[in-house]
Amino acid sequence: MNYDHDYVVIGSGFGGSVAALRLAEKGYSVCVFESGRRFRQEDFPNTNWKLWNWLWLPRFYFSGIQQLTLLHNVFILSGTGVGGGSLVYCAVLFEPPDTFYQDLQWAGLEADWKKTLSPFFKEAKRMLGVNETPKIWRSDEMLLDYAREIGREKYFRPTQVGIFFGEPGVTVPDPYFGGKGPSRTACDYSGRCMLGCKNGGKNSLDRNYLYLAEKLGVKIVPETKVVKVEATSDGGYLITTQKSIGLFTGKKQVTTARGVIFAAGALGTNKLLLECKRNDALPKISDQLGKIVRTNSEVMVAAKARSGKQKYCEGISIASSLFVDDVTHIETVRYPEGADAMFWLSTLATDGGSRLFRPLKYIWNCLTHPIDFIRSIIPFGWAKRSIILLVMQTLDNQLEFVWKRRWWLPFKRTLTSKPSERSTPTYIPAANQAARGIARRINGIPQSAITEVLFNIPLSAHILGGCAIGEDNQHGVVDKHGKVFGYDNMYIVDGSIVPANLGVNPSLTITALAEHVMSNVPGKHR
Repeated sequence: MNYDHDYVVIGSGFGGSVAALRLAEKGYSVCVFESGRRFRQEDFPNTNWKLWNWLWLPRFYFSGIQQLTLLHNVFILSGTGVGGGSLVYCAVLFEPPDTFYQDLQWAGLEADWKKTLSPFFKEAKRMLGVNETPKIWRSDEMLLDYAREIGREKYFRPTQVGIFFGEPGVTVPDPYFGGKGPSRTACDYSGRCMLGCKNGGKNSLDRNYLYLAEKLGVKIVPETKVVKVEATSDGGYLITTQKSIGLFTGKKQVTTARGVIFAAGALGTNKLLLECKRNDALPKISDQLGKIVRTNSEVMVAAKARSGKQKYCEGISIASSLFVDDVTHIETVRYPEGADAMFWLSTLATDGGSRLFRPLKYIWNCLTHPIDFIRSIIPFGWAKRSIILLVMQTLDNQLEFVWKRRWWLPFKRTLTSKPSERSTPTYIPAANQAARGIARRINGIPQSAITEVLFNIPLSAHILGGCAIGEDNQHGVVDKHGKVFGYDNMYIVDGSIVPANLGVNPSLTITALAEHVMSNVPGKHR
């Protein structure tokens, strides 16, 4: 059969971009389908109050880079657009601790996973331009002072980030790829990482992997959603797509390919594969699909200053981190001044409790601290006054993705979640202690995420798993080389194959795993 492409890649984030470039280098014709739009620097909004250009709600023509997804057991923040999560992430690129490589889900598949992946982490760092942030700012100084208080100063460190630092605002020829990449403008420290980098300092994927892939002939098709992947009798695949933005999506199109790379992120890949398994388009997908999903053991807390005299919003989005104990990692996060649209996620800090008891404790907090409650719901100045704390743990916990009807949508099945025996945390004592410690230093109000307080639903920007690496199809969805059990020329290269909580931001790990997977794909026989 004559195929339209050798490989179709679904998604253009950290996994999909690696796949596109490496397959093209091996001689394959490659097409990348991306549901989001392509952004130029000037296309990003000045503030996240411009919701139509920052949020991703495609049915309502909101075509931004920030996607918010509420499931039964988790509230997920993810990215979209050509470049995937790299457009909205904070550019933090840490290697995981040793516990990740030793997780029982995959430890026995290699003699030493850390040694196996070491060259791929090195290559991922080179491609993403990893370096240490050259300075820290006021909110980071508060975290450092808290580290001294709890005797953990030696565990405080500036972040490793994928940002081009030079003379702020100055444009220079490609500093990374021997002139093959685009010219770059140095970071201006405006803290716009999560709004979309307008000056061009962030090393997002459209400036490295995807840029180089397109120079090799890779075709990227934005604003196009893959709705079905079907195996054909001759060993190829039919990929059905439709327009992703708008109330009316138009006629579906079908593309043929010899192979398929799923890279739509843990959320998108699980959703698509669960639907393809349900409708018998890919019936041989392992029953482990969706079973082992993790939130990186995340919660988010904050401290909001009562006064607006000081600014805690200056600098890159994340410039420092601290392990407050052996398993709990905290990073200071900030939006630039005026980017207050996410204020609604935070409310008065409330310690843990049951689904019923914790909301009652929260109501009591509001009644006993009415002025602080009123201050907490005022949006203006939120970014300027707030120090957000992203808290991650290496501890094992899980939930499951399922494809079922929701009570408000009884005639249609959608992706949702359900708890497992080791449920994900909605309250981490060390996180609330840190929020209170930072709040004391800035005369501030300690805050929790409202989804965690009112609904016992954790908030995660780093959803992982669902298609975990395993020994066989009884223990995972893909083998140790990322190949889907039961299908030829089908791979998964995004966060859905990550087999354990990392305790650090996962982007570098996903990139390294994708490099590892692609290294095992043979070159094209001409």
